[in-house]
Amino acid sequence: MDLTHPETASVVGENSTTLCRLCGNTELLSVLDLGATPPCEKFLSATELDDAEQTYPLHLRLCENCLLLQIPGLITPEETFVEYAYFSSYSTSWVEHARRFVDETSDRLSLDSSSFVVEVASNDGYLLQHAVARGIPCLGIEPSVNVGRAAVERGVPTLTAFLTESSAREVRAEHGPADLVVANNVYAHIPDLLGFTRALRVLLSDHGTLSIEVHHAMELVTHAQFDTIYHEHFQYYTVLAARNALATAGLQLTDVELLGTHGGSIRLWARPIEAGATPTAAVEEIIAAERAAGLHEPAGYLDLQSRSETVRQNLLSFLLDCKKDGKTVVGYGAPGKGNTLLNFCGIRPDLLAYTVDRNPYKHGKFTPGTRIPIHHPDRIAADRPDVILVLPWNLETEITAQLDYVHEWGGQIVYPLPTLHTSTPTQEH
Repeated sequence: MDLTHPETASVVGENSTTLCRLCGNTELLSVLDLGATPPCEKFLSATELDDAEQTYPLHLRLCENCLLLQIPGLITPEETFVEYAYFSSYSTSWVEHARRFVDETSDRLSLDSSSFVVEVASNDGYLLQHAVARGIPCLGIEPSVNVGRAAVERGVPTLTAFLTESSAREVRAEHGPADLVVANNVYAHIPDLLGFTRALRVLLSDHGTLSIEVHHAMELVTHAQFDTIYHEHFQYYTVLAARNALATAGLQLTDVELLGTHGGSIRLWARPIEAGATPTAAVEEIIAAERAAGLHEPAGYLDLQSRSETVRQNLLSFLLDCKKDGKTVVGYGAPGKGNTLLNFCGIRPDLLAYTVDRNPYKHGKFTPGTRIPIHHPDRIAADRPDVILVLPWNLETEITAQLDYVHEWGGQIVYPLPTLHTSTPTQEH
């Protein structure tokens, strides 16, 4: 199957900064300008440290017509996802989240050995491994060759491809229509929003169900979660904007759940119009909450820049105080969101000596732009630093437990968002 997808070509280029990718409107309002940064997953090897890095503007805008938050499509998915540094299974809590989803959804939809489940952007099989364990026929569609290989080794049938309308038709012709299509943390990653949404519909049977998890733009705006913005996230959804996007392909939003993942996400349930489903009360309730938060008017977005700058100022003041006091500060994690934070704040090895990550793919490499070295997590126990700055702050409960041992030398665990705060592990087990 062809790994390219020409459907996106028209939306990545000279007009991508001036046209809304949902409604085509030209009135795009500047909401947050984070400057120019390298792509967040372009980690550097030691031999690349003297090379120049390509940077791209990271500028969030709001369509004043349909209220879709978006950034320009300055890089293509092929540049990011054919060889990818993110493996979902390195987050224990995320794997558990996926297991619960499969269990609960199997009961909700009566999925069994006669069903067919497709996950788009299935990564390393973190979710579909649970469907395999339950004997539910499934297929992952994953564009990253290295990540998809890990899924196959885990026993998850995986097709190496981008999802487009043409690849969706091929999957449907070979396997039949899907009873459930899962698209977790991918709906923001597609510059061809309309074509991708149509491809999701092609995969589904007329009575099938689509489940999408995506970061909630209400959390981004109300809590100044600027680090969730990076080049592979092309758009950011309120429930209102998501409902409008799904409707372009004949998909009706039928239910919404608020989730704690990624600093606050939404799980969108949708079905083809042909299914004749009635939306739950939760859909209008959450849209009403977005309206109350001011997100149905452009004015509700205009203080995101100043609040993000306040987060930056507080974090830099803390790190500079640590340096003045002679404290050693290191990082924990090297996620994409961390690279937005490091670059926007101008944090380099003088303020953050190194960071660590559980993913061996990143060991021995350096963060893009800020060039902070990445080590194995064992380095923290060996060096006993005074402060550990956690970059994947959305995993606070999981990571605080993983770092419980730092109490042995009085180390502090610091989280930069939603507000700067320190967590000192207890000695109780």
